[in-house]
Amino acid sequence: MSKTTSAADLGLTLTVDDEAALFGWFLASYLFGKRISRTIAAQAWTVLYRTYGRDTPRKLLNLSRQQLVNYLGEGHYRRYDESTATRLLDVCHRLQEDYGGRFLDLRDSSTDRADFERRLQTLKGVGPKTCEIFMREAGPLLFPG
Repeated sequence: MSKTTSAADLGLTLTVDDEAALFGWFLASYLFGKRISRTIAAQAWTVLYRTYGRDTPRKLLNLSRQQLVNYLGEGHYRRYDESTATRLLDVCHRLQEDYGGRFLDLRDSSTDRADFERRLQTLKGVGPKTCEIFMREAGPLLFPG
């Protein structure tokens, strides 16, 4: 893997109207934004997104916290598995409740890209690094020009 992992590296083709791919990239960005190796983050992402089909906030919320911890562990994501599972469930709950689980709704609720990024960073565990990773590829789609 290069220094950065792209959506394409994960087999994702991001388009503005593909919420599953946008969520997949957000989930990857969330995992890559933590202090854990990219290889392990990518493995955990593959388990969650590809193996178990958790491609929407709602589908991730259908897991119990322990199931999510187990899935992260299956991807060898063990260092912060408990806290990551708790935060990720919180993030998905907020995305679902506040924006219908859709990044387009989050965008439409935002006044501009900066407001979108600010809102994104109000989600538990989403800091500047996760936001930067996500927006590197999603930003030009959600805020063209």
